Amino acid sequence: MHKLLVGLAFAVFAAHPAPAPDETAVMLPVRQFVDAFNKGDVKGATAVCSNITSIIDEFPPYEWHGAGTCLTWLNAYDADAKRNGITAGHVTLAAPRHVDIVLDHAYVVVPADYEYTMKGKPVKESGSLITISLRKSKAGWQMTAWAWGKN
Repeated sequence: MHKLLVGLAFAVFAAHPAPAPDETAVMLPVRQFVDAFNKGDVKGATAVCSNITSIIDEFPPYEWHGAGTCLTWLNAYDADAKRNGITAGHVTLAAPRHVDIVLDHAYVVVPADYEYTMKGKPVKESGSLITISLRKSKAGWQMTAWAWGKN
């Protein structure tokens, strides 16, 4: 019986391995970006973006790309939020569905929820997905593109 339990425990842990160190390193800038966004920390959010980035999001003009894109997107987000009476935007990430790493490139898919207040009323968008590509440089992993898929 003891051997059966040990074997079962091994099978459970083998089926759900702990994140590899590379996966943890890839997710670090993703979490830093979201944490900085949640705090309104523009410098922190843009620090993890590659200078040339592509972004697709749910508000007009829906796409941003080129040099300084993360800052351009943050400014567009702020303008859209002000125009629509949105405050207190907060993103919560779940465990990633995919973290695929090949050499110095990574592809990440993470479920996310977005909560905010719109004209004084709380709103929650649950079950969205953020898909991110990253590239590793001497400075570490940086986001090169991301797309928000609203649920």
